[in-house]
Amino acid sequence: MMSVDKVAAFNEILAQDPSNAFARYGLAVEYTHRGETALALEQFDTLQKSHPDYTAGYQMAAQTLLASGNARQAELRLLAGIESARRTGNQHALAEMEGMLDELTNQGI
Repeated sequence: MMSVDKVAAFNEILAQDPSNAFARYGLAVEYTHRGETALALEQFDTLQKSHPDYTAGYQMAAQTLLASGNARQAELRLLAGIESARRTGNQHALAEMEGMLDELTNQGI
């Protein structure tokens, strides 16, 4: 069975439609899975600039930042994500990000 290169697939979609939020998010997540943190964060930044209410992007960016040891930047992403979740009424994401933020706060970042 042939393996699909997800990065290539998402880049192909974005070449045709650079504003495709789902493809941008997918590309960022795929870079995260590959351990390419800088590329992942670039894609999350692009996503958040062009789609500030794509709430899942904030949470995944924060998780990526935490995994790379950057708790302060993760906290800032969570705060922005919480605002996005409130604006969009996404209670599930709001609860998850508030929980992550509480965890960080309890760890004394």
